[in-house]
Amino acid sequence: MKGVVLAGGTGSRLRPLTHIINKHLLPVGDMPMIQHALEKLAEAGIEDVLVITGKQSAGLYLDYLGGGDALGIKLTYKIQEKAGGISEALALAEDFIRPGEKFVVILGDNLFKDSLVQMIDAFHQQEEGAMVILKEVPDPSRYGVATMKDGRIERIEEKPAQPQTRYAVTGIYLYDASVFDIIKTQSPSARGEMEITDVNNVYASSGKLSHRFFTNWWIDAGTHESLFQANLLVRREDSPCKPC
Repeated sequence: MKGVVLAGGTGSRLRPLTHIINKHLLPVGDMPMIQHALEKLAEAGIEDVLVITGKQSAGLYLDYLGGGDALGIKLTYKIQEKAGGISEALALAEDFIRPGEKFVVILGDNLFKDSLVQMIDAFHQQEEGAMVILKEVPDPSRYGVATMKDGRIERIEEKPAQPQTRYAVTGIYLYDASVFDIIKTQSPSARGEMEITDVNNVYASSGKLSHRFFTNWWIDAGTHESLFQANLLVRREDSPCKPC
């Protein structure tokens, strides 16, 4: 299975930090944010990874990550010319994924403790479709929220004012190659972006969207406060004195 890390976007919620550098290169603990995602993929045995980013810091990615040898993976790069949503960025991976191949996608500002091994193994066993990783959170209205029926995801609601569950859809997705055909049928949302929630709902409506849960911490480090909290979480994990 291959991996795709989406590391584009404007990072508007992290300005002024992102005026000069792509947010996925900001430090979390002792390494740039994106390295956490790459190490999770490597840990799960994924050796062939595509990084999709904007033009702003592409040279810095190459300088720091190179071809991925230091992480034990092979890196390929693609440039998203302008921010147009997660689905638009994901569409750039179409010629990286062979017909019939499955792959895992990580939004580069998502950090988490759980291993991806069991999720990937389960998706290998899934005949077709997609899988999303959920996390029960205290403030679900900030996220896409999975509504459930008979133990399956019936629909994902984007930032609902009155969420029916506390199950946030994290930025880790597993797809078969049919996702690219689905993306081609989608139109931009009211905010002018191609929304990954719309793509996931196509799978959900056909009964082909499975899910797993993160049981340890997960955070979207896309704001100043969450970036600070991500650093605290990572430093706590790395500390030799965990109870301190």
